[in-house]
Amino acid sequence: MHNAPHIVLIKTSSLGDVLHNLPVVTDIHKHLPGAHIDWVVEESFAALPALHPKVQRVIPVAMRRWRKSWWAARREMQSACLVLRSHKYDLALDTQGLLKSALITHCTHTDRYGYAWDSAREPLASWFYDRTFSIAKDQHAVERNRQLAAAALGYTVESAPHYGIRTPDFALAWLPEQPYVVLLHATSRDDKLWDEQNWIALGGRLRQSGLLAVLPWGSEQEKKRGERLCAAIPDAICAPRLDLNEAAVLLGKARAVVGVDTGLSHLAAALGVPTVGIYTATDPGLTGLYAGSGAVNLGGRGKPPAVEAVLAKLAELGAYGYR
Repeated sequence: MHNAPHIVLIKTSSLGDVLHNLPVVTDIHKHLPGAHIDWVVEESFAALPALHPKVQRVIPVAMRRWRKSWWAARREMQSACLVLRSHKYDLALDTQGLLKSALITHCTHTDRYGYAWDSAREPLASWFYDRTFSIAKDQHAVERNRQLAAAALGYTVESAPHYGIRTPDFALAWLPEQPYVVLLHATSRDDKLWDEQNWIALGGRLRQSGLLAVLPWGSEQEKKRGERLCAAIPDAICAPRLDLNEAAVLLGKARAVVGVDTGLSHLAAALGVPTVGIYTATDPGLTGLYAGSGAVNLGGRGKPPAVEAVLAKLAELGAYGYR
């Protein structure tokens, strides 16, 4: 492949999965500095690839609307295909490995690469690619993405992953100038939640150390939980509704972040913020925080971490020092 290929990446969702694909962009530009990279992503996550300066074009799709009806799905698929076929690519790379992402990849008029039958999350997806690659499943999702891209583009992954994104450069008017820690208390499943009394105890101890607690939310139920916690944690701040760019600012300027198994925890880690991931219902080994020594996973399936363990990790990460 020549030194300046035009590549389109297909990784549509979810928030954490999209973030785990960012090091692929950094790797490609390290080995093919002139590469032009576009990215197909679910419209609600379009802000994430745009944070990487080496992504030239973000192509949003509305696959989640496909579920509403066959007719809506057909229209959305046609729209996505028209956009992709209007650009000339040298290679299309699907790092998602699902039927829906494979269908989008198939829209491109170029060589289509993806996971082999034994590696794809949905093996039937492999039928839609021109070339497939077997990538071991017993490794973190970030490394699987990187190794697939390396195999497709003919280079070797040797360094630690680099997400390549920066905190957006604007201020949040409601955010105080005092140092703060973001507490990501909300997640998609109740069994992934950390007990509210733990959050209250953690927030109280942080306040004693001179750090404010800021609690964002995404749904009305999460907002009510956040308000309960803020009422019980001294001087805690319940954030207003945030879009992804605003969330990136909040996280990127924090002294540290503590979060359950949710996409925003991965965003904090990707931004290089000291981050402690709390796991209560899943094993973080293959999909947990993965950003070097500044991101730590605690707990596991049926083993929620204690407040003291979280505080100890925050101390190790320098949350109580000056940044």
